[in-house]
Amino acid sequence: MNSFKRDLLERQPIPHSLLRTVRLLGEYRGKEALFIQQTPQVLKSLRQVAIIQSTESSNRIEGIEAPVERIKKLIAHKTTPRNRSEQEIAGYRDALATIHANHANMPFTSGVVLQLHRDLYQFAAQQSGRWKMTDNEISETHPDGTKVTRFKPTPAHQTPDAMNRLQALFKEQWERGKIDPLLLIPAYVIDFICIHPFTDGNGRMARLLTLLLLYQAGFEVGRYISLEHLVENQREGYYDALHKSSQGWHDGVHTLLPWWEYFLGVMLLAAYREFENRTGELTSAHGAKSEMVMAAIQKLPATFNYGDLAQACPNVSRPTIKRVLSRLREKGAVKCVKSGRDALWKKMEP
Repeated sequence: MNSFKRDLLERQPIPHSLLRTVRLLGEYRGKEALFIQQTPQVLKSLRQVAIIQSTESSNRIEGIEAPVERIKKLIAHKTTPRNRSEQEIAGYRDALATIHANHANMPFTSGVVLQLHRDLYQFAAQQSGRWKMTDNEISETHPDGTKVTRFKPTPAHQTPDAMNRLQALFKEQWERGKIDPLLLIPAYVIDFICIHPFTDGNGRMARLLTLLLLYQAGFEVGRYISLEHLVENQREGYYDALHKSSQGWHDGVHTLLPWWEYFLGVMLLAAYREFENRTGELTSAHGAKSEMVMAAIQKLPATFNYGDLAQACPNVSRPTIKRVLSRLREKGAVKCVKSGRDALWKKMEP
């Protein structure tokens, strides 16, 4: 709640580069709305990939992993969780689905935050849907095994009041409409993370609430491009920005600029650019699907699975992917290391 007290938001310096980012995001939102109206069927496959990537990445950031085939079956409700990791993945799946389907009718209250946390742990034998009962800390483990405390969140006994005040102050600013929602949303997220209101699941909850608030502000790119996947790929920058903007938070003298720049420029603007690239590839002229496969191969590691390539090209048929791979193999650009259903390919040096 400290980002919303004592006119801190109004006193934050906003450079022209950040203003340009906010303007660009508004333009992208307009393009997104137009594209959704014109070609809704094209986006179906993007939604399916985004759900899988969001569930996989947001959990993997916290060290919760499962084979991608198991994740796909869990998301499709074709299996039940086998262990603690899969229980938490299934919980994230359901919380994410709730936001996708009901964001317009979800009042942003403490009760909704608690309910989403309850959904996150509905399959796990763990207390959920309640604020933390003991103090916690944000720490970092170095390669040599030493553990360093990066930040001490709000004490447990102050957490219920802190969260209620955060919700009230955020709602007040949102309804006043004097500060752009694109600045208010990351300000809420940094306060949520600094309070660290739950015993476990704070990082995943922060990413779920980010998606919910962006939806409610009219920015729906997270439905088609996984924001969580982008965060995972830029994890070092994510933690660095959080660390810089959390310094002095307890005293209300912190700067939001590093977090604003990451949230809006590195994550959200990158999502819209990726969305534009993907939708352009999916709807362009004849031969574009082959080019899409070629572009996807360039972005993949030196050795990649056929399944990874197919996932990167959700609107391209398997015969088309196979034709491109065969053509590249004939040119000596790629080599099939392992054949079969889980085919493994390797890019060759030019």
